[in-house]
Amino acid sequence: MLGSVVSLAFLALGAYAVPLPRQSISQLSPSVIDSYSPYTQFARAAYCPITETADWSCGEACAANTGFIPYVVGGDDEETPWFFVGYWPAENAAVVAHEGTNPRHFLSVLVDADLFLGNFDTTLFPGFSSSIEAHSGFLAAHSRTAVTVLSAVQQVISQHGVTNVITIGHSLGGAMALLDAIYLPLHLPSSISVRSVTYGLPRVGNPAFVSYVDAHVNLVHITNMLDPFPILLGEFLGYAHPQGEVHILSGTDWVACAGDDNPSVDCSTGAVPTIFTSNIHDHSGPYNGIFIGHPYCT
Repeated sequence: MLGSVVSLAFLALGAYAVPLPRQSISQLSPSVIDSYSPYTQFARAAYCPITETADWSCGEACAANTGFIPYVVGGDDEETPWFFVGYWPAENAAVVAHEGTNPRHFLSVLVDADLFLGNFDTTLFPGFSSSIEAHSGFLAAHSRTAVTVLSAVQQVISQHGVTNVITIGHSLGGAMALLDAIYLPLHLPSSISVRSVTYGLPRVGNPAFVSYVDAHVNLVHITNMLDPFPILLGEFLGYAHPQGEVHILSGTDWVACAGDDNPSVDCSTGAVPTIFTSNIHDHSGPYNGIFIGHPYCT
């Protein structure tokens, strides 16, 4: 356990920011907070076995979005997290959701040889500048599902005429969802809108990556109280967060944090200045009363 704490501290080193007073933030209304719950339930469902998401029988998480039609499920819950793609009639949208992982496994992903930044595969990401870099392990995991996800999204678009695609994920699944939100528009018609909603998102790439995301991706990344994972990986390793953070102070007290890595004490970077002030239990939630993770797939 001590080794894990030390490793987490190393990964977060350099993420320390001098906390600033409440600034550059705005309060979210109860109705806006409630509007995120369907996405939270999709992120929760992604932790359920693919035998259950294949026929949308994963208990409360699936029942919360009744009518969803799965097209493709995949992953092995180990090297490749589970994922599903399908049609969401309530929003007339294609949904892509990726499983996260338990914190101990996630830590092993981060401290592997794939810890450092790497370039994007220009076959998957045509035209990408070599200056845009992301975590090598995240890129490798994404590459194993990208083509399958794209094909399924194209089927949903073709059969239902949707013009919206939503990518969703928690933890490692959030990183996968963000990469999908970059990847899919490069291969879909310009008339298709792609947006991403993530939970407990770690830092995924370098400042050039963040600039690209800020310019091209409609992203909301929800962070919860003292969750340590949003301050991983550390800025000293060359990582940064994009804009779009929504931070949960407690319960239904949610704020939108302007800018990238907002240092306000009411946003994750300022709220968790070091790993030693964090609470790993906040990684699972609650997100407006909903917990995400393997124990909550019921």
